Amino acid sequence: MQQHIHCDSCYSRRCRARVEASVCCAVTPCRLHCGALFHLCKAEDHLLLCPNVRVPCINAAYGCPVQLPRSSRASHLQVCPASVVCCTMEWLRWPTDDTNPHSHKALQDNLVKESEGQEEALDLAMAIIDQKDLYSRLKMKPLYPELTEEEEEEINDEMKEEAAAGGVVNGVVIEDTSDGGIVVLNRLYQTVLCKMMFSMDRGGCEAAQENLNNPKQNPNTGMAPWQEGVLDRLGQELTPQEYNMYVVHHGRMLLAFGQIEACTPREKDFVYGSLEPIPVQTLRSFKVPDSYHYRRRVHLYDTAARVQSEPRGVDTSDLGVNEDEWLTDEAAATLLGYAEEEVMGHKISESKAYDGLYIDVGTQTYSFRSAPFKGKTTLAEVMVDRPLKLHLQLQAESVNSRHNRASCVFTFLCGHTFHRREHNLQKTKKMNVHCDIHTCLSGWFEQRCPLAYLGCTYSQRRFHPSTHKATVTYNKELRSFNLRPTFEGLVGDNSPTSSEGRGGSLGSLPYEVLCHMASFLDSLSLFQLALVSRLMRQVCSTLLKERGMVTFRWEKKTYSHGRTKWRAKLVWEFSHLFSSVDSWHMADIPPISAHLKVCPYYEVSLHSKPVSLPSMDEKCSQKSSSLVNHFTGNR
Repeated sequence: MQQHIHCDSCYSRRCRARVEASVCCAVTPCRLHCGALFHLCKAEDHLLLCPNVRVPCINAAYGCPVQLPRSSRASHLQVCPASVVCCTMEWLRWPTDDTNPHSHKALQDNLVKESEGQEEALDLAMAIIDQKDLYSRLKMKPLYPELTEEEEEEINDEMKEEAAAGGVVNGVVIEDTSDGGIVVLNRLYQTVLCKMMFSMDRGGCEAAQENLNNPKQNPNTGMAPWQEGVLDRLGQELTPQEYNMYVVHHGRMLLAFGQIEACTPREKDFVYGSLEPIPVQTLRSFKVPDSYHYRRRVHLYDTAARVQSEPRGVDTSDLGVNEDEWLTDEAAATLLGYAEEEVMGHKISESKAYDGLYIDVGTQTYSFRSAPFKGKTTLAEVMVDRPLKLHLQLQAESVNSRHNRASCVFTFLCGHTFHRREHNLQKTKKMNVHCDIHTCLSGWFEQRCPLAYLGCTYSQRRFHPSTHKATVTYNKELRSFNLRPTFEGLVGDNSPTSSEGRGGSLGSLPYEVLCHMASFLDSLSLFQLALVSRLMRQVCSTLLKERGMVTFRWEKKTYSHGRTKWRAKLVWEFSHLFSSVDSWHMADIPPISAHLKVCPYYEVSLHSKPVSLPSMDEKCSQKSSSLVNHFTGNR
């Protein structure tokens, strides 16, 4: 409300207007000492702009509890616990191909068998986690719709979810009532509308049929297109323009009821009504589609490289296998189906129509133990009780323009969150983790035996940080790499600690000393130290507001009436960032050639009989003693 006429337009710090009721009030300084001078009636408006007013953080909606002056909000973002960044590193990991002779299938099978109870290799641990993530994203219904059963509960859940937002399911408007019921509003209206649309056409057909059955009982007085002599009567009553408009609008019905004849400009020598449709004969054949499987690059006209085949009708019983062998592995078949669609651009055995006369028809049948599937069943639910088996390749690839996160199901995202103050360290983390370790696992950072393709599982880690001795490990629970320091001997007391952490050497130290020691640890070490004992959890909690971050964790909540809803929960935690490594040094370990002396897959071929050299042959010695001439002559 405009209470003071002068104050509404006065912005001078040196205003000396006389104080009058409803005209002007006194000039006063800001009570928060920001230096502003204004009329007393503008005190509340000034609080909306005053830089010294304590306001919530910009990220208050994201969990930051800090109240600070308005002028400090920009600088606070550097240390705000809710100001986080996310790692967007992506990579590809394709399924293994049993038909490819260059795949390390034997190595993967042996690694899975030997990994039980032992420390896993880095590439194996990461491939298993990626496979677990992939299983939770792959659904069975898109590949096997014929093996999927749709229950009524799933349909009702879909309608309830749409009803909560006032949505439409299958063209039907639905609303959710207070008692949980669903009211269908639009189906009856659609039925009535369809009847109204086709009632006129149906009435015309009935009238035409009645005229054909009883031609004498119906006088030719109507103007409908199906009545006989309608054009003659219209020619007498209508003008030429109106007559032409009638013929244009009702030409199709007049042609259907024989009122006019369809002909070409020539003298009725070609009438459309006398034409008969020619049946199209489609040739259906089976052609093996281009598959994701490994195949040799053989020219199509190279008949010598093709396998000779002959047409023969066979039955399943002719294969000579038991019924148990008919069952297919769900994981292998599902991964192959998604890889076929991603790489080749079509599903397995998809029918293709090249033209109207030639269609390639392919069929593929599966027999699964767990079939039929539910509508929302994922591959992870199917393989929950199965023994572990690695179906993905150990070597990861980089994403490209064709296969990326938006289009390819075999892409994986790092997704780790870090505090904004750790942004520079996060760049170093991307160099250490993704450039130095992740993309260089196979062959460089972790070196395997040269006979790994035969099944040898030996490997050695060649690098360690230059500043201290530490071993690179992979944490499956955190899905991140970390550094584990190596000590030549144990330090401190070896007695077991109690649940409170008081029995060991660290637990006996004063609480203030423990907090001071914890301040030198990196975020990942604090995250793991908080899981040791209750005492260590309290020690780490003192650094949570200063070194931690707050993020959203989405949880799915199910209500008593069956409806589900996703809710976000604020979680305080430390990031998974370890200390940066500026440079790596070669580890003091024997070379890989030393392993070949004891490698069980290294078979030495011993020749007991002497082998003559080309120059020792009498015939070759007479012609020439050169190896080049020897092989040239044999050619």
